[in-house]
Amino acid sequence: MRRAGLGEGVPPGNYGNYGYGNSGYNACEEENERLTESLKSKVTAIKSVSISLVITYKNQKNKLIAIKLDSEFDSTTGFLGKTMGKLKILSRGSQTKLLCYMMLFSFFVFFVIYWIIKLR
Repeated sequence: MRRAGLGEGVPPGNYGNYGYGNSGYNACEEENERLTESLKSKVTAIKSVSISLVITYKNQKNKLIAIKLDSEFDSTTGFLGKTMGKLKILSRGSQTKLLCYMMLFSFFVFFVIYWIIKLR
């Protein structure tokens, strides 16, 4: 006696739809295709929105950095201006006093370095 194998008793061309009619199977396939295309378009839209968000974030970050740098440069310019003013006042004084102070400072640094090297 012969056993019925796969595909026996099913009309040709209907192996994949398990005995259902072609019209129902095709409708499901069409619905799946439509939903797949809808999902693809939504994923593409989300991707473009996320890319624009990243670009916007980078631009805002660069603007913030530029503002902070401007602020730092302004404060540095003010500090440098004060230092230059003090140097001008110092330069108006006696040149011999300034030279004497510089020489004393140089000797002090020299002896400190000599003392550190000697202790090793």
